[in-house]
Amino acid sequence: MNSKLDVNVKKYSNHSQEKLDRKTTKKVLLRLTKYVFKHWKLFILAIIFTLASNQLALMGPEYSGNAIDAINNKGGVDFDSVYYNVVMMLICYIISGVLAYILAVTMIKLSQKIVYTMRKEVFEKLNTLPVTYFDKNTTGDIISRISYDVDTINSTLSHDLVQVMTSVYTVVGALIFMIRISIPMLIIFCITVPVSIIFTKYRSKKVRPLFRKRTRALGELNGFAEEMLSGVSTIRAYGTEDVISKRFNEHNNSAMDDYYKADYYGAALGPGVNFINNLSVSMIMILGGILYMFSSNGTVAQASIFFITLGGVSKFVLYSRKFAGPINEFANILHELQSCFSAAERIFRLIDEEPEPKDVENPLPLDNVVGKVEVKNLNFGYTADKLILKNISFTADPGKTVAIVGPTGAGKTTIINLLMRFYDANSGSIELDGKNILHLPRKKLRKAYTMVLQDTWLFSGTILENIRYGKENATFEEVCAAAKAAKIHNFIESLPSGYNTMITDDGVNISKGQKQLITIARAMLSDAPMLILDEATSNVDSRTEIKIQEAMAKLMQGRTSFVIAHRLSTIEKADLILVIEGGTITESGTHAQLMQKGGFYSALYNSQYK
Repeated sequence: MNSKLDVNVKKYSNHSQEKLDRKTTKKVLLRLTKYVFKHWKLFILAIIFTLASNQLALMGPEYSGNAIDAINNKGGVDFDSVYYNVVMMLICYIISGVLAYILAVTMIKLSQKIVYTMRKEVFEKLNTLPVTYFDKNTTGDIISRISYDVDTINSTLSHDLVQVMTSVYTVVGALIFMIRISIPMLIIFCITVPVSIIFTKYRSKKVRPLFRKRTRALGELNGFAEEMLSGVSTIRAYGTEDVISKRFNEHNNSAMDDYYKADYYGAALGPGVNFINNLSVSMIMILGGILYMFSSNGTVAQASIFFITLGGVSKFVLYSRKFAGPINEFANILHELQSCFSAAERIFRLIDEEPEPKDVENPLPLDNVVGKVEVKNLNFGYTADKLILKNISFTADPGKTVAIVGPTGAGKTTIINLLMRFYDANSGSIELDGKNILHLPRKKLRKAYTMVLQDTWLFSGTILENIRYGKENATFEEVCAAAKAAKIHNFIESLPSGYNTMITDDGVNISKGQKQLITIARAMLSDAPMLILDEATSNVDSRTEIKIQEAMAKLMQGRTSFVIAHRLSTIEKADLILVIEGGTITESGTHAQLMQKGGFYSALYNSQYK
């Protein structure tokens, strides 16, 4: 009884999945079509070239058959007719080939425009997604969608779509010509074509989930590779190359297994359909030979539907090849189309992701920011059932410095994320200059802060461009002044190209300390009224730290500053120090006050410096 129930449940599940796959395929196809129609002029031009090229190609067998029929039963040859038909056949094929080449070029241009639009939309969408999306998805998988998945669609649109368009017209045109030549011979296709369609439909149903799985596996492989390459120094320092290689091989084997299965079952479709088509052509030639024998000895009258000439048999065979050929080609590229649909599905899923919530209607103005921040009864958790911050309340007065200390995982950086509205609190409120930040425009709120984080970020470009990133219209003199304040000017000047020295992405060709100094100079150049420093001196040696502290003191003057630090020497002069433990504020006050209390802060400070 249970086994029967399991079978029924499995059948129902498979049926539901098939319906879902069909529905998804239709949606994906419709959305891809919309991208094509955005460039309708090129698409119409491609259709014109398709019609002209294939019409000329379809006329070739007609002239070929007429040339054969120019030979009569008595051995006579009408050479004028032969020459005329042969020349016309050559002209048709030559012009058809030229038009086919122009069609291919047109489709490449069309696909490039579509891919450009799609990649642009994907990247613009990424800029609107909340931080939570990037927390849940690996960088490698996201890059895989922008590169591999889009390239897969590009390949299909530039090559496979041409074949599909050509196939449709060729099949219809060849069918019309075959009807004109011999209806009895056409009956064979009434048997073989349905068999091809049923076989193709059956195989494609099996293949589609495999291509979806393959695409997902490749994304996971890219994500793992990106993660490992970004930590190559750590891997070598711990001597875990063999372990990482083993893990990569596991991901690689899994991806290749999925790749092989998808291609294996997809590749089996083409030969199967090809066999059916070759069988139909063989049957046509046999039947055509029989009908010609009856027609040539006068058994069948010329007016009969069974009458056919030798040229007619030749034409029908050629048209049958043109009829069956596109069906076979379509079967061969069907697995590529399946791969395209799977890639498009992943891209559209990203495009359809919910963006960061829009600002409230009629947001409050945020001009001339004073910098008073009030946090009231704040509660937050990445999941509703597990709070990270519990009942957090404090006030940062304008121009004052608030330091946040505590053990790892206490929620220090989470507070910063909430101040910037990378996340929104579950309950409680954060007010800036007396206005709830939920009622403020996000862009203006974030521009009110400048940040120097523990994980520094530099892009591929010159040092000048990287510092100027904090203020794009800054003059060279302003950049130099910021670099001097950050104690990095002399180092930059010592480089062969000075401020025009190129640095690679993430600044891997300079030291971590120098990279941090550049980001500090970038922050100094910004005119934002508030400042966030998250372990900003963590990558700087003790001697440089003293200089940086002086620069930081200058940077924080007149700005409301939030400082997260493990080195407590950097926050001794803070106006307010918050001690976070277990998501709650356990101590607060100045350095002197907290030292007198003899609590967690005092113990931590003494452990570092005594």
